[in-house]
Order: sequence, then structure tokens, then C-alpha cells
Amino acid sequence: MKAMILAAGRGERLKPLTVITPKPLLIVGNTTLLGHTLHQLHDAGIKDVVINVHHLKDQIIDYCGNGSHFNLNIQYSIEDELLETGGGLFQALPLLGNKPFLLISGDIWTDYPLTNLIIKPVRAAHLVFVNNPDFHLAGDYSLDKNNIVRADHSEKFTYANIGIIHPDLFYAEKPGAFRLTKVLQPAINQGLVTGEHYSGVWHNVGTTKALHELREHLR
Repeated sequence: MKAMILAAGRGERLKPLTVITPKPLLIVGNTTLLGHTLHQLHDAGIKDVVINVHHLKDQIIDYCGNGSHFNLNIQYSIEDELLETGGGLFQALPLLGNKPFLLISGDIWTDYPLTNLIIKPVRAAHLVFVNNPDFHLAGDYSLDKNNIVRADHSEKFTYANIGIIHPDLFYAEKPGAFRLTKVLQPAINQGLVTGEHYSGVWHNVGTTKALHELREHLR
């Protein structure tokens, strides 16, 4: 299975840090956000990784290279303009192939065992959810008793930006910027998306406060 890391964003809420450093290369503990994720992917048995890049892309490409020093094979999907999550994945499909791939955001830190995902059967997608953080108390979706993702149940969890995506989700799409929810929502409505709730460590490093909290956690 291949993996896709989302690393193209500008990190607006982390300015001024992200004016000179792309968010995935911010230092946390003894590595970077991206370095931690790459090591996790390797430990899970992933060999082939695609990273989409835009903001300060040369820094990310210089840091990762061809992936050999992470014992990975890394390719890049370069976005001349930001394509959002869905558009970024669509552009990267020629590199990802026609089989389900692992998707993870380059601005999170978690101890979620990625090996769990590799063995999951997938129809359209399988998503990991976490308890709702302070910045997103309303949550995103619910899980029914069969672990089918629902939009209409009362108890909702937050999408952790980790999952398995089937490329067939994008069969009707065209190049351009669009959100992942554009293709996910119809599949959710049809009951084709499964999910799981994870209660372990998960940090979304979207603000300076969140970055500080993660660094404190890793001390």
C-alpha cells in the first residue's frame, strides 16, 4: 500500500513561524512533524510515499529527498496553486495508482498504530476519528454500531486526518481545487465509508498554542 502525506498548505495560523518554515518541518521533540510521520509509515511497512507540496516546497523536497534516508521511496506532487485536499489528491492519483492508499496530514502528531489501517477492508474510504478538540467541539461525523460513518447521528467525533482512501472516489472529478468532502459526502450518504474511534494521543498542530502544547507533551 502507498501513502499520501498532505503538506502543501501555507500554515496561516502559525505565522510568523511558517513564513520561513513549512508547517510539516516545524521541530517537535527530536524531529519534525513530517519526520515523525515518515518514521511511522516506515514502521508500518509502507515503502512508497507521495507528498503534495506548494508553500516553501523546496525545503520539504530537500528535507525528504528521494526518501532513502527514511528507507522509503518518496515522490512529489507539486501544486502550482493550492488545490485543497480533494484537488491535491486528484492531481496525485497518477503517482498513487488504482488501489486504496493511506492518507495522513503533514500537520498532525499521533501515536495511532498505522498498521491497523493497512489491513482494513475498504469500499470507498475508512476514516479515523478522535474526541472533539476544543477548536472543533461540534465534531464532523458519527459512527453507527457497524462502524459505518453517518452524518445524522447526535454524537459526533472529529476526523483525525488519517484514513484509507479508494481512488475510485474521484472517478467523476476534474482537475482543480476542491475539498475532500466533495467526494466523501456522497459515499457517506450511501453507507460506503467506514470508520473507527481512536482515544490515544493526537495533536492537530494548526496554531502556535497547539504547537506549544505538543512540545510540552513531548518534553
